[in-house]
Amino acid sequence: MSGQYDVLIVGAGIAGSALAHALSTITSKLRASPLRVALLERSLAEPDRIVGELLQPAGVASLQKLGLESCLEGIDAIPEHGYCVTQSGQIVHIPYPDGRQGRSFHHGRFVMALREHAKRARGVDVVEATVNELIECQHTKRVLGVRATRPNSTERESFFADLVIIADGCFSNFRNAVMGKASRESSTKSHFCGVILKDTQLPIPQHGTVALVQGHGPVLLYQISEHDTRMLVAVKHPVPHDLKGHIVRDVVPQLPASLHVAVHEALGKDRIRRMPNSLLPAVEQGGRYTKEGAILLGDAWNMRHPLTGGGMTVALHDVVILSKLLAKVDFRNWDEMSNLLRSWYWSRKPLASTINILSFALYDLFGADGEHLAVLQRGCFKYLERGGECVRGPVSLLAGISPSPSLLAYHFFAVAFYSIWVMFFHPRPVVSESNPDKPLMVSPQLWDYPGLAVRGIKVFWTACVVFGPLLWSEIRWW
Repeated sequence: MSGQYDVLIVGAGIAGSALAHALSTITSKLRASPLRVALLERSLAEPDRIVGELLQPAGVASLQKLGLESCLEGIDAIPEHGYCVTQSGQIVHIPYPDGRQGRSFHHGRFVMALREHAKRARGVDVVEATVNELIECQHTKRVLGVRATRPNSTERESFFADLVIIADGCFSNFRNAVMGKASRESSTKSHFCGVILKDTQLPIPQHGTVALVQGHGPVLLYQISEHDTRMLVAVKHPVPHDLKGHIVRDVVPQLPASLHVAVHEALGKDRIRRMPNSLLPAVEQGGRYTKEGAILLGDAWNMRHPLTGGGMTVALHDVVILSKLLAKVDFRNWDEMSNLLRSWYWSRKPLASTINILSFALYDLFGADGEHLAVLQRGCFKYLERGGECVRGPVSLLAGISPSPSLLAYHFFAVAFYSIWVMFFHPRPVVSESNPDKPLMVSPQLWDYPGLAVRGIKVFWTACVVFGPLLWSEIRWW
């Protein structure tokens, strides 16, 4: 058996399902009839993941542009009005500006809503089948389609199309085949370990909560339905053998006291699930380095740390731009497609780069793995306590409302310089020999300044070491 389409999309997750729907709405003088699209997915059962559950305001805006905002209805989604950051009993409120809202939800319910829209879209066939291999022309090596196996069958069915779009997620089976020499390896520094808390009250309702845990990675909490709250614990790689013991012993005591009972109950009832937090910078597609006839989309192409909840926002923004560009070209003309892919790559850069850099920079600061990073973490907390533009600017970057790497650099290094200022002029905890359990808050003295000056230089250098490689990974074009 075989099928002929204009576009094949491998993977019916967030990006694949949204793109299938978007392509069904394309109107162009180049085509007398609507596009025929096949959306192939290994399993159409509701997925069960511990990430992809928080959509930033910019992601909600992209859904509206795609005509998919109704996917947030009927899935018990929770409005999100911002964040709060907690550390040692202190709380900083970080609201989204101008009344903007995000949404949090069970990942699987949102994906199923997107798939339903794809199924109803004109010209779209949603096919449950496992894609086994790419079909290539023997002479030109151009991708012509895929071979896939349907459930309860051993027969490999061929699907052909002018364009194959691979959106099969972070564990993509076809990333290297499509990217060829241009492929980059993903790197994993940490994992998110997750459980669901039942009927829990967060410090500020309808706000994502980031708990800073001294000596360990941050903890992210957000409500995903009326009764369920997701807790994600960042654990450095490699994951401890006794993961539950690590969370109970090292993490829970530093969380807000109101969460302790719910966390212990969740750890006692549910298994702890984990997901790698991977970095995969996007590489320009098309030209002579990547495979003709196929492109990557979503986590198969570009990944960042999920701490900022930016993955779906980037993916949906990519779909908005790509679907508009695809209306203007002949998929069979690879020169035209290469120009399109170049335009897509640079058009997505402001938002994608901002969220990608911010995700790992925040993880490094909030994880504070080292003396100088701890100074930056404290300075970041104090910077946010100032309010005003010190909150509005960073949260606008986080929400995707102000996609600007230069604005991100401004606030990041403002935090670095403010951290050094705090080190000089704010009281700091000093352990007393007489009462080691209750550190004293002591202001630096004049004779401490030379040592603090040297330490300040090291803190600034640490900030450069954190931010510089992340920026370089985004601005390099080869």
